[in-house]
Amino acid sequence: MLVDERFGVRAAGEHASGSVVCVGCGYSLSLEVDEALPRCPACGGDKFRGASLFESRTLDAEAISPAAAPPTWLEEVRSQIETTSRYLTYEEDGEPVLYELPIGWTRIGRSAAADLRLDDVTVSRRHALVVRTPENELRALDDRSLNGLFVNGDKVDWTPLSDGDELEIGRYRLYVLGR
Repeated sequence: MLVDERFGVRAAGEHASGSVVCVGCGYSLSLEVDEALPRCPACGGDKFRGASLFESRTLDAEAISPAAAPPTWLEEVRSQIETTSRYLTYEEDGEPVLYELPIGWTRIGRSAAADLRLDDVTVSRRHALVVRTPENELRALDDRSLNGLFVNGDKVDWTPLSDGDELEIGRYRLYVLGR
């Protein structure tokens, strides 16, 4: 990969903030303020540069389709939840992650400011919003993301959510749990 020195290449262990890209493979990371750079999770590289908004990779919207069947771990997670609450669950590094949705707005994205942070280049910094009303209703809103928000395979801007719905945010599939 060509490296433009204006982007300031930094090594693993140095402190940085914001989005950076591995010089070796192009893997993107979002860092908290003054966080130490890790080795690249994709290739093990140790050199990073600042990410540019103009080089973002995008997904082919035509290639997105609903999962053939819900994942096998979904029913196990469902058996562990409080039935009066609402949740989003997804898989990360082979393990299910359960996120309880509070009343109000939940920001989902790659940004360190997101309430539910999904660290992948296919996820926009501000990708989607989910609102849980005091009446326990859920709605999802695409937050002007680059790759779009898909619910049950359909691209949406603003839609109600129900138990069992599948949200596709970048490479992630999140499932709505709770009634």
